Amino acid sequence: MKPLIAILAYLLSVCIHLSAQTEPAAGTWKTWFIDSAGDIAVPAPAGYRKEISEVLSHQKNIESSALHQIQYWNAGAPNYRWIPMVNKLWMSTPTSNGILMQMLVHVAIYDATIVAWDAKYKYNKPRPYEADRSIKQYLPNPSSPSYPCEYSVAAGVVSTIISHFYPEMADSLKGLSNQLMESRIMAGVAYPSDTKAGFELGRMVAQKAIAKTADFTPKTPWQGTVPDKPGLWKGQPMLPDAGQCKTVVLDSASHFRPGPPPDFATEMEELRNFKPTFRSVGNAFHFAYQTEDILSKKIFEYNIHLNPPRAARMYALEAIGMYDGFISCWDAKYTYWGIRPEQYDTTFTPVLFASPPFPGYPSGHAMLGAVNCELYSYFFPMDSAFFEKKAKDGAESRFHGGIHFRSDNEVALDMGKKVGALIVTKAKEDGADHTLNHPIFIRESSQKGRK
Repeated sequence: MKPLIAILAYLLSVCIHLSAQTEPAAGTWKTWFIDSAGDIAVPAPAGYRKEISEVLSHQKNIESSALHQIQYWNAGAPNYRWIPMVNKLWMSTPTSNGILMQMLVHVAIYDATIVAWDAKYKYNKPRPYEADRSIKQYLPNPSSPSYPCEYSVAAGVVSTIISHFYPEMADSLKGLSNQLMESRIMAGVAYPSDTKAGFELGRMVAQKAIAKTADFTPKTPWQGTVPDKPGLWKGQPMLPDAGQCKTVVLDSASHFRPGPPPDFATEMEELRNFKPTFRSVGNAFHFAYQTEDILSKKIFEYNIHLNPPRAARMYALEAIGMYDGFISCWDAKYTYWGIRPEQYDTTFTPVLFASPPFPGYPSGHAMLGAVNCELYSYFFPMDSAFFEKKAKDGAESRFHGGIHFRSDNEVALDMGKKVGALIVTKAKEDGADHTLNHPIFIRESSQKGRK
């Protein structure tokens, strides 16, 4: 009887230990731009005892500014602090390469994180504060081994990819990356060798992702012309070649291309007769200028920022959705050159004053809102009604703003739903749903009742 009790006690202790670990099986998840976690060789870490003195040296005479950097870089998942920079870069100077850059950053962070997690649980290197009690712990316990550093992985990816597309930023990115890596050592959660190995891992995965997508964007300037026909959009087109980019999940940009737009006569009459209200005007301006990062907000609400592999997966799938959704939407826009309301009726003045510099059919806002709705509902099924309302409000805001016909939005919502659903189908093949260790993601119970 006693041996049986001993065995049961041992198994219980193992289960408790595993439940406290962060995604120990994440190293088996499928990757996107590398074949698997085994595609990158992460060398075994050297003995960490000799590094204890280095960590203590970094912690000596820590000032308030250093504590601020520790807290700043630790906020959110490893992607989090880089998101504003990535978004601002491509939005300030929209190019096909900028769209590709945004997608590559998050997908490469995911791929590199999967490699890192495979190495973490292969080598099981303890965190510095666990190895020596004289090392102070300035952050909550990361429930994963120390080597390689996951935040340094993200820094290696970001600095490599952004520097590739924006070489003038290389020095600034190097400085930010060094600052981040220093913060992890000062916090007592990583050794210098952990940060170095993490950064190098991120750099290698980023280089593979860049090479894998080298032919994704057109290499020559757009040679087309704006069609000079009545009833079509006219102007200086923005990103007319985006629809020629290669996609990640969709077979091509035209995978879900809709049929041609209708005669807008009836819809123009609807717009003329629409009486703006305080609420409709507010909705129009809100979605025209909103910068809300809904995914990061939900990741914080559900404490997924404490789970780097799962957070990285969410950011990667969102980035693929934005990329494939944008490319397919722009394919349709420059296939049909759908006219916008103020060009259709030159006496009409939109609430938003002026239309964007590209055709109206289908709506980009509605399209991408529907893509996100599908993805976010997959991530957080209990909040699906909230995401559906966001998508519908975003689509309606373009009508409220007077810059889209109703069919622009309705067609785009349908396209976005199809794009998002296809990406979710692909995501379900990566193995992550089979290794869930966060109770909020038990889909069998949370999905019941969702139609």
